[in-house]
Amino acid sequence: MRLEFTPVAVLFDMDGLMIESERALLQCWREASQELGLDVEDALWLSFVGLSDRACHDLLRARFGDEETLQALLHGLQVRYDAHVEAGLPLKVGLLELLAVLEERGIPRAVVTSTRRDRALQKLTSTGLLPHFHEVVAGNEVQHTKPAPDIYLLAAERLGVAPSRCVVLEDSVPGVRAALAAGMTPIQVPDLVVPDDAVRALGHRIVDSLVHARALIEPALKAPLPAGEGLG
Repeated sequence: MRLEFTPVAVLFDMDGLMIESERALLQCWREASQELGLDVEDALWLSFVGLSDRACHDLLRARFGDEETLQALLHGLQVRYDAHVEAGLPLKVGLLELLAVLEERGIPRAVVTSTRRDRALQKLTSTGLLPHFHEVVAGNEVQHTKPAPDIYLLAAERLGVAPSRCVVLEDSVPGVRAALAAGMTPIQVPDLVVPDDAVRALGHRIVDSLVHARALIEPALKAPLPAGEGLG
């Protein structure tokens, strides 16, 4: 089940795709809400996967309606999650091997995340991933975030590549929809949220890990470029 075209760039989501962060974040949501005596089901927190901070906050306002409660919840979350980020979040299995293949072949790479830029750079720096990428495009750099295509189109523009020749690696449904809307080819590597029939009906590739994603991408790549060619 290899790709039917030769990718000219590979675009990576960050949380849940490259960094093992979603489980830590889910636990932080649970603890912060329990501290405030809020009875909140995991389904609400899981519905945030792939969305921007702004979109998540809008959902919380609709749920609680009380700005004081919302701010207390966000503060409790932030304190707990900051501790996880500073301690260092683990990387997903197969990521570094995939990046090594792309680097060897001179394939441009970008991080495309709904996370705001300062937080994204903090995570990419603390995990040692930042030097592996040519661009980082964050959620606060576009007016409409995932599932809108804007953030992926901006990434393609910054890399100077055609959207139709880009492969996108995503764990979330909003990210997959954004990639499809941008005219790109998504490969979904689900994390906490299992794709249902409606998601599978989108017709994109779904694999179990980045190891399997590499098995799809690597055969479609050209031979390694001579030294000094590519984007860096």
